[in-house]
Amino acid sequence: MSRRWSPYDMNGGSIVAISGEDFAVIGSDTRLSTGYTIWTREQRRIHKVSDSTVVGQVGFHGDCQFLMKILETRSKMYQFDHGRQLSCSASASVVSKMLYSRRFFPLYVYNIVVGCEKDQQTGKYKGMVYGYDPVGCYDLEPYGALGSAGALLQPLLDNQLGQKNMENCEFVPVTRERAISLIKDVFISAAERDIYSGDNAHIVLVDEKGIHEQFMPLRRD
Repeated sequence: MSRRWSPYDMNGGSIVAISGEDFAVIGSDTRLSTGYTIWTREQRRIHKVSDSTVVGQVGFHGDCQFLMKILETRSKMYQFDHGRQLSCSASASVVSKMLYSRRFFPLYVYNIVVGCEKDQQTGKYKGMVYGYDPVGCYDLEPYGALGSAGALLQPLLDNQLGQKNMENCEFVPVTRERAISLIKDVFISAAERDIYSGDNAHIVLVDEKGIHEQFMPLRRD
């Protein structure tokens, strides 16, 4: 039996993000693996871009590192040139352009940009979640799930937040407490069903006061 070489590898992991009226929450697991081999149980997939923006990445770990290194460099250059940090919407645009520039040899990275940004018209802070396709097309989303357990987690979010295929349901804006609790629940479910997700859940809340992190242990088998 012949084997074909591939420049890509799927290193597992899952990401879930939820936006609220004045906050956004993103969570990921910390398991980095290939097949049945676990390389590390402490891999962070959520990276800080500025005091109001983080990026979550899953896919091929090498491409994730490459993309994040360039994004961090451009963020520092922007701050040096303009005297202020990249906003969430500007960071989302930079990620889009970086992905599109590699469209003929795409980076094997699934990205979610999450942040909180002040609306210039109302003066109120707004939570933001940006989702992407592989070549950089992006849009604001109320919530999203990506990675090895994405197909398991997205229907749960559709039910609990989007109220899809439900009748006589009154829409209630999601609170910070419910968003964090829901992310914890979906990762507990993912760890039970997906061998590529587990060990710990890294949860990041972004609001007008900055970035707040917490960890929750998951199954380690």
